[in-house]
Amino acid sequence: MDPPVVRLPKAAQAVGMVFLRRRFLMSLRRRYGTAYVLDVPPFGRTLVVSDPAALKQLFTAAPDIAGTPQPNLGRMLGSGSIFGLDGEPHRARRKVLVPPFHGRRMQAYAGLIEEEFRREAATWPLGREFATQDAWMRITLNVILRAVFGADGAELTELRATLPTFVTYGSKLSMLPVSDRGIGPWNPWRRFREYRAAYDRTVQILIDRARADERLDERDDILAMLLQSRYDDGAPMSDAHVKDELLTLLAAGHETTATTLAWAMERLSRHPAVLHALVDDLDGGGTELLQATILELQRVRPVVINTARRVNGDGLVIGGFAVPRGWTVLAGIDLVQSDERVFPHPRRFDPTRFVGEKPATYAWIPFGGGTRRCVGAAFANLEMTVVLRALLRDFELRTTYAPGERWHARGVAYAPDKGGRVVVHRRTRPVRGRAGERMEVTA
Repeated sequence: MDPPVVRLPKAAQAVGMVFLRRRFLMSLRRRYGTAYVLDVPPFGRTLVVSDPAALKQLFTAAPDIAGTPQPNLGRMLGSGSIFGLDGEPHRARRKVLVPPFHGRRMQAYAGLIEEEFRREAATWPLGREFATQDAWMRITLNVILRAVFGADGAELTELRATLPTFVTYGSKLSMLPVSDRGIGPWNPWRRFREYRAAYDRTVQILIDRARADERLDERDDILAMLLQSRYDDGAPMSDAHVKDELLTLLAAGHETTATTLAWAMERLSRHPAVLHALVDDLDGGGTELLQATILELQRVRPVVINTARRVNGDGLVIGGFAVPRGWTVLAGIDLVQSDERVFPHPRRFDPTRFVGEKPATYAWIPFGGGTRRCVGAAFANLEMTVVLRALLRDFELRTTYAPGERWHARGVAYAPDKGGRVVVHRRTRPVRGRAGERMEVTA
């Protein structure tokens, strides 16, 4: 049976997707169900799916049949970014990018993350409400800069100052159905190209300096690893592609995690029973409830609400419907994770649903799925684990009866509209250390 087609003018659909995307897709799900067809620029015919069985069919399809959508985030991150690659080039690049985010290197990052958290937390206004989004952005940006480049310096200071504006501007542009090929003075991509040129100049200095380092093979930062990496045929990655991939890591590696942490503040401060249970569990040396809380945060407040594939070949069948070549398939992350048939009481913030039980592979998809699943998922989980553990051991989070913060689109990502505002105090009561010993938290 063919999925229903949304009978709205293309202009109305475009407005809905650009300015009201989350509410628009939710309203269509309520009317048409878990599969329906849109016709929106610049993607054209688009099948929206949010049933786990349909999502499995999409994510397990061969890469030559279901590939990267066109246009994609490569417009912002560069054609050499993993987001802009398809087929064999994508597979080869993914093979190069996976090692930095696994094994012993991940554990080495934990100390770096905690150090950056404590440095930022020392500046917090105790006893006074403040928005945490910017604080998390600074922490996660500093973490990924140090993980990528390994050291500080004038160039990193410049990137630290310019990247947030650059990434936010590019993220918003990527959601607009505006060609990035125009060169006229009114094309918004012109300003983006100026940001990108400045980024390229700065990072080229760091690449040249790294190549000249006689001890490059002893370094464990991501830049050093990329410069030393080789494809299966022995060829190195070009400087242009290194810059694209580093921008991908810098952009995707800090804003999404920072935004999830802002949502954590918003949710935990409004759910005292969850917060107190989590603190008690951490004080006793537990970890399972913290991991369950992170899973639930990403379920109820996914920062990215959809991911897509372009149908490049014949043979993709979803829910009995043969999706034509040239169509786009949009996977509704927020749609499936808020479906009461998949997650009972979906609007309830309840981490216990994941205690002792892992989420279903094709129902919990904040990092996407299949061969294009986010390579930095483990790193993001590590950041959230380290930061929330340190936060709740060092600080008391004041709860509130204030209404929940609304969803606010920051381009690709959705953040709490007031920045995850909270009030914190230093903890002075005894808590348990990792080995179970008693210690006084006064830092």
